[in-house]
Amino acid sequence: MELTYFSSAFCEPCRQTRAVLTEVERLVPQARVRELDVARDTAEAEASGIRITPTVIVHDAAGAEVFRATGVPTVSQVLVAIAKAL
Repeated sequence: MELTYFSSAFCEPCRQTRAVLTEVERLVPQARVRELDVARDTAEAEASGIRITPTVIVHDAAGAEVFRATGVPTVSQVLVAIAKAL
């Protein structure tokens, strides 16, 4: 299970989101967070339609997007998204 997390270097909400996703990884050991910096990973950010950081995207096993959060998501929101992706 992979969560894609788009961040930027000087973004305080990005730090908060990183803490949320660290907790999610602790609670759901099979969850893996892939963090991409929008300044460094511009092609992927553009392809994903990223306009705001932080943005978290959860895909199901087939690759379909089941959840997208802009801003700081809660642990509960991410856990529900993971359940939908299973």
